[in-house]
Amino acid sequence: MTHTFTETSIIGEIVTKFPKASDLFKSYRIDFCCGGNRPLIDAIHERNLPAEEVLTNLNALYHETTLLNEAKIDWDTASYRELIDHIVNKHHRYLNEELPQLSPYVTKVLRVHGAGQPHLARIHKLFHELKTELEQHLIKEETEDFPLILAFEQNPTDEYRTKLHKLVEELESDHSHAGDMMKELRDITNDFTPPEGACGTYRLVYQRLEVLESDLFQHIHLENNILFPRAVAQA
Repeated sequence: MTHTFTETSIIGEIVTKFPKASDLFKSYRIDFCCGGNRPLIDAIHERNLPAEEVLTNLNALYHETTLLNEAKIDWDTASYRELIDHIVNKHHRYLNEELPQLSPYVTKVLRVHGAGQPHLARIHKLFHELKTELEQHLIKEETEDFPLILAFEQNPTDEYRTKLHKLVEELESDHSHAGDMMKELRDITNDFTPPEGACGTYRLVYQRLEVLESDLFQHIHLENNILFPRAVAQA
């Protein structure tokens, strides 16, 4: 595997290009905030870490994430199962990993900077409301909603048809509410633009919120504009 990041890569630049690297650095106790302006190898030596292991894990995580994001499906010919598997394996997986990982960073920024920047309390509240709603939404989709769509595809009875129409209305309402919260986060953060002189963790939170928005809107698009219309049309 070709290494995108090397020993001489600057820590802060790695996190800027690949925000999820912050989770790996956190596990190794590598400072990407105040110590982000130095080569990765310096932090590796400081922490007495195995350089090859750190670099291999970092690059593997990057390539795994990149490949997942580049997965392509022909939506016109894909089956319901292919669509649903893609949504679950890409977007649900991303949210299940990202929401709990981002949460402590959002809390840390509020704790450190909230006294002088009241908007951070609103960001904290909105993010955690969104986190709770999405986590519950994903569980319901995987355990109830998607199985119903697949069952209807195999056996389009009147009972399934009635349930399906109600289901789509509920899911689209949930999506609309999540989208509104994400748009409010964009407004509060001035289009995810951190203030001048913001620390690395502050910048990281804004970067990852913007990535979250992008993935969530693509996720909602696949369901609202592709999966649901096809299912309702069949109904």
